[in-house]
Amino acid sequence: MAKTKNKEKTEELIKLFSKHYPEPGTSLDHTSTFELLIATILSAQTTDVQVNKVTAELFKEYNKPEDFASLSRKEMENKIKSIGLYRNKAKFIIKTSKLLLDEYGGQVPDTRKELLKLSGVGRKTANVVLANAFSKAAFPVDTHVFRVSARLGLSSGKNVELTEKELTENIPKKYWIDLHHWIIDHGRALCKAQNPDCENCFCTHLCTYYKNQKKG
Repeated sequence: MAKTKNKEKTEELIKLFSKHYPEPGTSLDHTSTFELLIATILSAQTTDVQVNKVTAELFKEYNKPEDFASLSRKEMENKIKSIGLYRNKAKFIIKTSKLLLDEYGGQVPDTRKELLKLSGVGRKTANVVLANAFSKAAFPVDTHVFRVSARLGLSSGKNVELTEKELTENIPKKYWIDLHHWIIDHGRALCKAQNPDCENCFCTHLCTYYKNQKKG
C-alpha cells in the first residue's frame, strides 16, 4: 500500500512541477560539453550565479582543453579567484584538461566510469554531465535535491549516496533528468534551506516536512 501511495505522490508531484517549472534545465551557462564540465567543477560549494559571472569572461578566451592545459596553476587561480575553493578547482581543471588531451582525444567521455577518472569530478558532477550533455538517465544529487527530496518524503535524507539510490529506485527513469531540475528549481524558489516558503508552496499537501511542522 505504501508503495502505491508513494507512486501516486510522485506522479502528482511530476504534474505539479511540470506546470510550475515548465522549462527544466541546468542554470549553468555553457555552449559545449567541455564548458559544462568545467562549469560544473567550478560550481562545487558555489552558486551557479557566481559561476556564470566568472565563465562569462573565462569562456570567451578559454573554452577547450588545450586552452586550460597551457595555463600555469597561478594563471588559472587568478581567472577564477572570486569562486570558492578556487585553488583546488584551478588544479583540478588543469589536470582534467591534460587528461582529456592525453587519454580521450580532447573529448569529454560519456560514461560515468570514465568521467570519474577526471580530476575534480565526483559522482554528482559526472551525473550532471551525463544528464545535461549526453541526455543519459542520471539523477545528480546536490544540496537542493538532497534537502527537498527528504522534505517531500521522496528519500530518507540519511546521505547523498542513499538519496540517489532511493530516488532512482522509486522514480521512473524517464523522469530522472527533469525531476532533478524541477527539485532544484523548487529548492531555489520556495523550499529554501532557511525559512522555506510553505505558505506559497503548491505541494504542501504532499510534503512530509510540512505535515510534521503542523503537528509540531
